[in-house]
Amino acid sequence: MNADAAPQEITNLVGREVYSNNGVFVGEVEDVRLDLDSQAVTGLALSQLSDELFAGRIEPGKGVMIPYRWVRAVGDVILVNDTIERLKEENEEEAVA
Repeated sequence: MNADAAPQEITNLVGREVYSNNGVFVGEVEDVRLDLDSQAVTGLALSQLSDELFAGRIEPGKGVMIPYRWVRAVGDVILVNDTIERLKEENEEEAVA
């Protein structure tokens, strides 16, 4: 999102589903974190989190904040880089150990 983005574009992020580049559902945007000095979005507050990624890490009903720098594309859904999927890999490693 560039600095020239109209304010209504920021509010349009709320409610969009977030997926990793690999198509794994992450959550839904509940709110955005803004840096008022630079007038830029710096983070996305997600709710309705993926049980697959966050089970055992985040209490049910809670959310997470992800840095906006992870966002790769914004369209009908928001795509973030696959860094978020490392949570799932860590869960699988713990289950095997």
